[in-house]
Amino acid sequence: MSVHARARLRAEPDGRGGTALPVLESDGPLALRRTRSPHSSYARVTVVGAMSVPLNGDRLAVEAEIADGARLTVDAAAATVALPGPRPDADPSTYTVNLTVGEGATLHWLPEQLVSARGSDLRQATRVELAPTARLLLREEQILGRHGEPAGALTTRLTVHRAGRPLLDQQLAYGPGAPGGWNGAAVLAGHRAVGQLLLADPAFVDAPPLSRLLGPTAALTPLAGPAVLVTAVAADARLLRRTLDDAMGELLDRLKADHDAG
Repeated sequence: MSVHARARLRAEPDGRGGTALPVLESDGPLALRRTRSPHSSYARVTVVGAMSVPLNGDRLAVEAEIADGARLTVDAAAATVALPGPRPDADPSTYTVNLTVGEGATLHWLPEQLVSARGSDLRQATRVELAPTARLLLREEQILGRHGEPAGALTTRLTVHRAGRPLLDQQLAYGPGAPGGWNGAAVLAGHRAVGQLLLADPAFVDAPPLSRLLGPTAALTPLAGPAVLVTAVAADARLLRRTLDDAMGELLDRLKADHDAG
């Protein structure tokens, strides 16, 4: 029997310089917990998996609305592992994330890695709607197979609109059924971990970072809008996280320096 589950949250200013969470609804295996934030103006929500999902055939969805002026960080307690499940004829599982970020609001969307286990078949889609003055920091990481096993079938799509106009629309596919060459020299070159870091900020309108390599397996690319995208591949999850964390720290330090100088 497949699992259908949805979680929903809303963040809004609390009137005292912080952020309240008037809506925090969990369903089935998707448990949302308010956790302590190191920044007083930010609320923090941690996604805690209550059971092993997604299995092939499961349908999971998360919706988050960050109202005008609110500040929210969403992270996770553990990696998400896509598994094959007991039925070999089951449909692919789906994991849909819908995010809306209002005027002057900030969202840090920082889940843990998604692991595509052998025999699994997952379709993941993340859709983001940004107001013109919204800020977004988003990280996605895919680990292709557990230790010593090949990857399952995994398709991910990340779609971001700002002020109603496309900012990024990227689809990636790995494993059985993916277009030929997905693991070839021009794409992953045998690496088992791949990730993206997206930072959208109005400060980039006038002075976007320049395109450049970030070591031998990562690159920073400014988008046609106030945003930059870091893409990276690595031999394993630890090295991938280190690469993305280094890039995140550098970009956030630059934004802070530009703000202080202004």
